[in-house]
Amino acid sequence: MRQMEFKMERMGLLEVGDVLPVTEGKLPTSYYYTLGKAFAMSANYKSGERLKSTEGKVISVKETPKGYFVTVEFDE
Repeated sequence: MRQMEFKMERMGLLEVGDVLPVTEGKLPTSYYYTLGKAFAMSANYKSGERLKSTEGKVISVKETPKGYFVTVEFDE
């Protein structure tokens, strides 16, 4: 199992247990991922760290001083 963290702009968009699609975006030297219909976005990942799964399950949603973060688990 692989876990990734995504940043969300506001609470109430997702709940623990939701299974959502993930879309990959490409930058010149890295990749990023969008959760669902732009609910949250990941950090940038190098080519060797690319995600193979197309959907994941939300395992936690938390609020920190830096914003809202969602942890998603993938079958990898």
